[in-house]
Amino acid sequence: MMASGSGDKNQLKLYSYYRSSCSYRVRTALNLKGLKYEYKAVNLLKGEQFSPEFTELNPIGYVPVLVDGEFIVSDSFAIIMYLEEKYPQHPLLPQDLQKRGINYQAANIVSSGIQPFQNLATLKYIEEKVGPGEDLSWVKHHITKGFAALEKLLKGHAGRYATGDEVFLTQFPLLSRLNEEYNKIPAFQDAMPENQPDNPLASAV
Repeated sequence: MMASGSGDKNQLKLYSYYRSSCSYRVRTALNLKGLKYEYKAVNLLKGEQFSPEFTELNPIGYVPVLVDGEFIVSDSFAIIMYLEEKYPQHPLLPQDLQKRGINYQAANIVSSGIQPFQNLATLKYIEEKVGPGEDLSWVKHHITKGFAALEKLLKGHAGRYATGDEVFLTQFPLLSRLNEEYNKIPAFQDAMPENQPDNPLASAV
C-alpha cells in the first residue's frame, strides 16, 4: 500500500484509489472545503483493499476511508456528511431546505442506485456467475436507469450546476453539461483520477 504525504498523525488521511468514483467524490469535497489531507493509495486491482491493514479500517474492504485523528469513517456519503458537520467552512449543502432535499436525493441516486451496480466487485461477480461480457450490459442498464432518474429529478432545479448556480453536495461527472461546468473548478480538477499520485500515468510524467 503506497502512501504519500507528511505522515502527521493529526492530519486528515484519505485511503483512496485514483479510479474510484466514490473516492473522487470525497477528494472533491475535501478540495472544495480547502482541507489538506494525506493521500493513502489502495490499489484495488492488486487486492490491497482486502489486506489486514486495510480491513482493520474498513471491514467490508471498500474505498474511500477517511481517518481524522483517532476517528475512522468509511463510505463516501458518510465521509462527506462528517466533513460537512465538523468543518463547516465552504458548505457543501445549501441553506434552503428544499434544495438540500434535492441534493440528498440526487446524491443517493448516484451512491445507491448507480454506483453499487458498476463497482469492481459487482462486475467481477456478474462476469463469473452469468458469463463473459454480461457485465457490460448490466452496467449500461443501471447507469442508463440512474441517469434518466437524475435528468427527471434535476429538471427545473438545475442552473449552472445540478441544483442551482452554486456547487453543493452532488456531482454528476457523466452528465455532459454539468460535467463541463464542474470540471472548470480547480477543486474538481485536483480531484480527477489523472491527477492522483497513484495514477501510473501521472507518476510516469
